Amino acid sequence: MATKPNLNWRVIDIVTAAVLAVVTGLIFLGWNIVGGQLWSTVNAITPGMGGLVAGVWLIGGVLGGLIIRKPGAALFVETLAATISALLGSQWGISTIYSGLAQGAGAGIIFLLFAYRKFNLPVAMLAGAGAGVGAWVLELFYGSTPNIALGFTYNAIYLGSLVVSGAILAGLLGWILTRALATTGALDRLASGREARIVD
Repeated sequence: MATKPNLNWRVIDIVTAAVLAVVTGLIFLGWNIVGGQLWSTVNAITPGMGGLVAGVWLIGGVLGGLIIRKPGAALFVETLAATISALLGSQWGISTIYSGLAQGAGAGIIFLLFAYRKFNLPVAMLAGAGAGVGAWVLELFYGSTPNIALGFTYNAIYLGSLVVSGAILAGLLGWILTRALATTGALDRLASGREARIVD
């Protein structure tokens, strides 16, 4: 029988979310170089397809939601990770933080729709896709050249690419990483860790 989840944040939740955000922010920083180059290359071949490499930048919200399992966790982790990336020299400056907010909100909405009761692989992949939609909406209207000026075809391809990349590189990979962390015992004080041990 499913029990009502405890949605109140505890000190351990805040500390874990902060640590998770720092680690994810460092991952973002590395991916800014590699992923930025890949995005430019793929987008030059087929405009809009650059979104296929964006999933790594969406993973913070998925990890936050899967591991912390509290309202606002996806938004908190993704935004703090993006802020760390920006402060450490992201080439996109303050817009990195705006992206974190949009992506974290997109992932967070999915966890909210499931009332913080389901954290399986399909939900994780939906959350990753949701983060991609959040990124797409922001970039449609914000930036030096908002994507809305690039036409329907570009935006349709870009949306599809972000959704696929988000589902796989953020959703699937985030779910795998969460399970791997849980098996080490690192998440034993969290519901995500205890549940993984029961399933195993």
